[in-house]
Amino acid sequence: MSSKLEKDNFINYNSNQLSNKEKARKNIYCISGLGADKRVFNKLKFKGYQPIHVDWIAPNKQEKLEDYAKRLAAKIKDKEPILIGLSFGGTVAVEIANQIAVEKVILISSIKTTQENPWYFKIFRWLPIHLLIPVKSWLWAVYWLINWFFGLETKEEKQLLKAILIDTDAKFLKWAINRVIFWKNQTIPDRIYHLHGTNDRIFPINFVKPDVTIEQGGHFMIMNRADKISQIIDRIISNSVVLSF
Repeated sequence: MSSKLEKDNFINYNSNQLSNKEKARKNIYCISGLGADKRVFNKLKFKGYQPIHVDWIAPNKQEKLEDYAKRLAAKIKDKEPILIGLSFGGTVAVEIANQIAVEKVILISSIKTTQENPWYFKIFRWLPIHLLIPVKSWLWAVYWLINWFFGLETKEEKQLLKAILIDTDAKFLKWAINRVIFWKNQTIPDRIYHLHGTNDRIFPINFVKPDVTIEQGGHFMIMNRADKISQIIDRIISNSVVLSF
């Protein structure tokens, strides 16, 4: 694992670190990835924090991502919350943080702006075949490739992703894919921390500028690199990490 935070000595520890009692009062709002759900966060260890999984709501027809994020933010009850966004959930977390005050935003296997979106995703703006075919049918047709794209390593991970795909709402999936393709955000919120794997094939690392890189981590590293990611999250949250550029 390599880290911009470590390499450039960007980590400063606040002397008033949170006690376990204080940590127990704090909620962490987890926003899952495209078509995924709270099961993908099961292996993370939050050490006293209370994870709250923000369930998806049905999007309105042609709803923009920033408008959807505004409606989803209504489910967050804390002032200045801590957000963790995975993949597509990271883009939603960014949009929420652009609209409300947050304590921290942690992105895992995600992107912060349209510039980090792979250029070939943008081809579908002019050739929207994802809107013309049944998305779930297409996914099952290329299921043998999905394990490779997501960087799955174990039978358990493959079974979980298969179960998630079965449970995924097809209309939501098509809407979300379209929102990622047309996402044009240029604003990076303050207090954002981006974790990314060097082997991510959905959002290749060549296109993103993460704060922390996980060696050999794929898009599903939240499952198979959960211990490392848990440690990093705990350091970011517990120790008041400050980035100094």
